[in-house]
Amino acid sequence: MNRRPASVGDVVAGIDWDRWSVVLLKPDCVRRGLVDAVLGRVAALGSLHGRTEVTVADWQIHVHYWDLLVGADWLDVDVPAVLHEMYVGHQVTVALVHGPPGTPQRIRDLLGHFDPARAVRGTLRGDLGIDSLVAARAEGRLVENLVHSSDDADAARRDFGTWYGAGRHDLLTPQPPRCSPSTP
Repeated sequence: MNRRPASVGDVVAGIDWDRWSVVLLKPDCVRRGLVDAVLGRVAALGSLHGRTEVTVADWQIHVHYWDLLVGADWLDVDVPAVLHEMYVGHQVTVALVHGPPGTPQRIRDLLGHFDPARAVRGTLRGDLGIDSLVAARAEGRLVENLVHSSDDADAARRDFGTWYGAGRHDLLTPQPPRCSPSTP
């Protein structure tokens, strides 16, 4: 795109964000070597696009976890400092998932409860999680729960901007599967 959009957000105007989710495989998932296992299960809900590894910048994690920064008083930890320690400079893997309408909610259901100790079997956190909110609080940190996905269409748009940024809107146009030419 070589023209300036008429208003902020026009670059991604017309995208059906209810069909997209940004999946963030957190540093604990990367550290434990679970990226492919997690993405394999997520891929059953839609097609994966734009898989990339990112070294987390300070601004990204603070934009991503804006809600924790606003409502941090119930957590009993220094949220900015803990976010910095857990994420900044660490590797994460990010992927886009495109599927039928409602894809963000289906992926959220697959993740399970944010506290792995409370997540049911059959969910990613219930099957692969090893941390608990109780342990995290006792150690003055946030719970390690492997993966984040966009909560809804608005979150998908915000997460896309945070993790992919300008110039990557081409990822939001899923390409049809390539067919091999038939042989006579």
